[in-house]
Amino acid sequence: LFTMDPPPVSSSFHSDSDFCPECGSILPLPGTLDIVTCPRCGFSIDVREFEGKVVETSVEFHKLGTTAFLVSEEEGPEFQGPVIDRRCSNCGHEGMAYHTRQMRSADEGQTVFYTCTNCR
Repeated sequence: LFTMDPPPVSSSFHSDSDFCPECGSILPLPGTLDIVTCPRCGFSIDVREFEGKVVETSVEFHKLGTTAFLVSEEEGPEFQGPVIDRRCSNCGHEGMAYHTRQMRSADEGQTVFYTCTNCR
């Protein structure tokens, strides 16, 4: 007896259902179609694969004027990062400490924060 069932889907790697199992790209949210198609490689997956999946997100707000990543004022610029030759736009002093943070998604560049060694 021969059956006409399609062969099992073979993927390049094992991943969460939010990601394409062929190329690793983030899959779009299921819509009105019966399939979800990867925008990068065209791999298609049945929309029923997403049944019962719950995505939870949360946002934490801090008080205005506070940030979780700034160094306290008692600590010197050596704790804030390397010092470079850059003129402060506030006091005109030559010498700024800097540090970087990944503020957006991984495919975006880092944000560079400068702190004047004179006036902070």
